Amino acid sequence: MVKDFLPRRSLRNAHLMTIAAAFWPRKFPQLPAASPRFFDVEEGTQVRGDCHWQEEPRKHPTLVLLHGLEGSSESGYMRGCAEKASAAGFNVVRLNQRNCGGTERLTPTLYHSGRSGDFRAVLLELVERDRLPAIFFAGYSMGGNLVLKMAGELGESAPEELRGIVAVAPCLDLAACADALGAARNFVYNGHFVRKLKARMRRKARMFAGLYSLDGMGRIGSVRDFDETITARFCGFEGADDYYARSSAMHVLAAIRRPTLILTAQDDPFVPFSTFERETIRENPNIRLVAPLHGGHCGFISEEGGEERFWSEARIVEFCEEHSAEQEGPEI
Repeated sequence: MVKDFLPRRSLRNAHLMTIAAAFWPRKFPQLPAASPRFFDVEEGTQVRGDCHWQEEPRKHPTLVLLHGLEGSSESGYMRGCAEKASAAGFNVVRLNQRNCGGTERLTPTLYHSGRSGDFRAVLLELVERDRLPAIFFAGYSMGGNLVLKMAGELGESAPEELRGIVAVAPCLDLAACADALGAARNFVYNGHFVRKLKARMRRKARMFAGLYSLDGMGRIGSVRDFDETITARFCGFEGADDYYARSSAMHVLAAIRRPTLILTAQDDPFVPFSTFERETIRENPNIRLVAPLHGGHCGFISEEGGEERFWSEARIVEFCEEHSAEQEGPEI
């Protein structure tokens, strides 16, 4: 049973909840110091993880966290969840997607919502090199789409060490989310993402001189425009629609064979709840959908305090504890 979400009374408005979550002042006094780890995900490309290892890592379950669009391993929800998981006895890896968290120089390529292979490579390295017995992945928003896509693509071939997946407000239908972001009511979020995406692209072009043309950047006014002009052109897609169709996790949900928890709010401003009302979610016994009426986008700030203040973080750790206890790992 997943604990009900009781939203903070002053934040029942979806926009207030979403914005408050981004700016809520937080400290993480119990989060241990992190050690960097560089994972080779394909030739010439690495991603960086900020790792919090228990004293004997192979005797503990591991939680790999993945941020959303234009976030990083330093995002508040990443550190908050890591703090809770570490205190519960987990190894934690806060992963940066390609180019994020100041890692642009680790790859000549761009990041996008279809690069689930990066996280499959991380999973396999943790299994084969580190011999970790119980591994969970949790992703937020764009990261939620990626971890669901990874799990669906693995299907029956998922290593037994992969014990479960959690996705918070996953953008599993990228076209629907891009269209919702482009709606007039969401101009604040759209403008925020477009500014950050453009700034990152300019940095990337300076670092890799001659590799990227910035033609058309001035005409970009939405996330869909960016994906049409930049993502599709430089990542091998025919256009934004092709990118969204090939990169959305919704197409592989039926193939997921590991326990999976999806947390989303019915009032999310730009991840339409209608995208979760599909047979592939309802009919897959491995997937549990929990969708409170309120919560905004990756907000879920509770009326309760303490460990329950950030409800989704507590539910991630609770889910991983439950499923790591169900099947203990092999003796080391």
